[in-house]
Amino acid sequence: MAGTEGTPLKGRTLIMSGGSRGIGLEIAKRAGADGANITLIAKTDQPHPKLPGTIHTAAAEIEAAGGTVLPFVGDIRLDDSVAEAVRQTTERFGGIDLVVNNASAIDLSPTETLAMKKYDLMQDINCRGSFLLSKLSIPALRESAAAGRNPHILTLSPPLNLDPKWAGSSLGYTIAKYGMSLTTLGLAEELKSAGIGVNSLWPRTTIATAAVRNLLGGEEMVRTSRTPDIYADAAYLVLTSPAAETTGNFFLDDEVLAAHGITDLDKYRVTPGDEPLTTDLFL
Repeated sequence: MAGTEGTPLKGRTLIMSGGSRGIGLEIAKRAGADGANITLIAKTDQPHPKLPGTIHTAAAEIEAAGGTVLPFVGDIRLDDSVAEAVRQTTERFGGIDLVVNNASAIDLSPTETLAMKKYDLMQDINCRGSFLLSKLSIPALRESAAAGRNPHILTLSPPLNLDPKWAGSSLGYTIAKYGMSLTTLGLAEELKSAGIGVNSLWPRTTIATAAVRNLLGGEEMVRTSRTPDIYADAAYLVLTSPAAETTGNFFLDDEVLAAHGITDLDKYRVTPGDEPLTTDLFL
């Protein structure tokens, strides 16, 4: 049973790391449009000098889309903080059906120049944070499966591409992102018998986010990117697919859409036209 026809996530509860802006916010809004309950675990209580959005503006946008939001100001790196977010979520909404590991830190510096503080930050948020939120949600996800509520864990991380060029160009970041993907690989196997779907999703092209603009390629890369909507639409299709049959996959956004008959992706381009788009990392 996948839920209410037409709005399969109505009444379902999603817990997400991050989500105050960018891709995470768009995924949460897409779930909210069905009438989902959503907990955001984010640190952005106050506006960031360079980045738009706080957990409070995000909550307002998700509620405007139709969702019910528990904004939890917390740190995905801290065990007690995440445990409290999970506790408050199950107390308020009666359980957890969907986990989205969205929070991620990025620094593409080569090994020689990467500060260990940045290495630790990426490991703690990306790899450990995904492991922690997933781990603490498993009891609620098992209950969701037993109740036929189609539980999923979705992690925003790439296919495990062992071409040495990726590790060779930004080893610290590659370790942290592949750690997220190994969490998908392992939990899919570990939770298979419970009927919990565990998958990763990654974009074929760069996505127009503040991180791309500020840290990767500036306005030029934004111009040759797709909008976060493509990631959100693909995530929605994964989260509403039958969990027992949809697990252990490393999905790419355009492949998910194509499998559902959506092949005209022009509406997702930041800049209309046929200029080549920038392929994302790890592909």
